[in-house]
Amino acid sequence: MKKLLLSLAFLGFMAVAAHAQSSSDGGKFSIGVEAGLPVGDTHNISNFAIGGSLKYDHPIADHLYLTGSAGYTRFLYKSEVKDFLNKSGEGFIPVKAGIKYFFDDAFFAEGQLGAVFSTESGGGTGFAYAPGVGYSFAGGLEAGVRYEGWSHDGTVSQVALRVAFKF
Repeated sequence: MKKLLLSLAFLGFMAVAAHAQSSSDGGKFSIGVEAGLPVGDTHNISNFAIGGSLKYDHPIADHLYLTGSAGYTRFLYKSEVKDFLNKSGEGFIPVKAGIKYFFDDAFFAEGQLGAVFSTESGGGTGFAYAPGVGYSFAGGLEAGVRYEGWSHDGTVSQVALRVAFKF
């Protein structure tokens, strides 16, 4: 069931993105690398998270964009947890949609909601939420900082930095 939901979400995202890409509406894809610092209870088992994501921004009004993103994040376990569980970390696939508002030509704030899928057997699916701020540089580079929380039998959370190239 988890793979079916992920596949449907991915296909829906790609269909919207392909339609938007074929028109001259100014929508943009971005591909980025992400690094996170676990916070809250997550910090007890992990010191660092690393991943990547694909994102699409579709204009819906002046300075306002509808966003869709999918990616992969791996929380790397602390050494004592790694030794106890006999594995280096746990992977997740977050799929989110949201709104991005540009205050001017560069500074923005955004919020996204969605689902996160564990790549571990029996890991399940959780609710994802991510408010953040960022800056779009000339030449297509974009950087943003966000708080991201995933709720499923507790909360996995991080403060993450995303550096991306828009095309």
